[in-house]
Amino acid sequence: MSGSLPLAYDYPLLGAFWTILWILLWVLWVILLFRVIGDIFRDDALSGWAKAGWLLFTILLPFLGVFVYVLVRGRSMGARERRHMQVQQQAFDQYIRDTAGGTGQRSAADELMKLSEVRARGDISEEEFQRAKEKILH
Repeated sequence: MSGSLPLAYDYPLLGAFWTILWILLWVLWVILLFRVIGDIFRDDALSGWAKAGWLLFTILLPFLGVFVYVLVRGRSMGARERRHMQVQQQAFDQYIRDTAGGTGQRSAADELMKLSEVRARGDISEEEFQRAKEKILH
C-alpha cells in the first residue's frame, strides 16, 4: 500500500455521480436565475429604477444577487406567481367562453331562424310556428 487515500475520482462510478450532481446543480441554478429575473420584470410594485438595480445586481454578481433577492423578496415571489397564473387562467377561460359562444344562450333572432327552418321543413304547422314565435318574442 502506498499510504495515500483514494479519492472519489479514483472510482469511475463515483466520478460519474459527481459529474451528474454538478450538472444538476448548474441546471437548478440557471432555472433559479431565470425565475428571479422573470419575477423582477413581473413585479408591478417595483419602480423602473428598482427593477434595473435588481437586474444589474443579479447579472453582475449572479450568485450573490440571486441569493440576496430570494432572501429579501422571496416570500412574495410565490404570491406574484399565483396571481400571474390566475390572470392567465381567467384570460384563457374568457377566451374559451367567447369562442364557444358566450353564455350558451341564443338570441331571439337565432331562435326565430331555427324555428323558421323547422317550419320550412314541414316539421311544425303554421299554428305551432306562431305559438312558438310568440313565446320567443315575449
